[in-house]
Amino acid sequence: MVNKKLQLQIDFRSGLPIYTQIVDQVQAQIASEILKPGDQLPTVRALAEELRVNFNTVARAYRILDEARIISTQQGRGTYITEIPPPHVSEKLRRQTLEALTQRYISEATRLDFSKSEIRQVISDQLKGWSAADKSDES
Repeated sequence: MVNKKLQLQIDFRSGLPIYTQIVDQVQAQIASEILKPGDQLPTVRALAEELRVNFNTVARAYRILDEARIISTQQGRGTYITEIPPPHVSEKLRRQTLEALTQRYISEATRLDFSKSEIRQVISDQLKGWSAADKSDES
């Protein structure tokens, strides 16, 4: 049975390649435990149809995920999320997910014509706000 939990949102205007968006979102869903080891993913063809993208784009994303041992494609059976990767791979996934989120944020902010200094200031203010909230939670 194909996993119905995989929900991908492709932003054709983001500047990030579509295959990268697919890889990043699958990794994020694994990191947040939406997708779990053993869950089956759609076929390359089915996902390409659903996202309305080229078959080769999805195949490239799956190949990257397979090379990273995040998924496993078994001829005639389907594509599955692999067992929990070793800690160094999990940490790499977390880091890549954070970088992808940051790239999407910066790309969208830049598209909306915010300057680098405005973006930096908002990030700094948000981090300060969270630090202050953490300190108040401790008291």
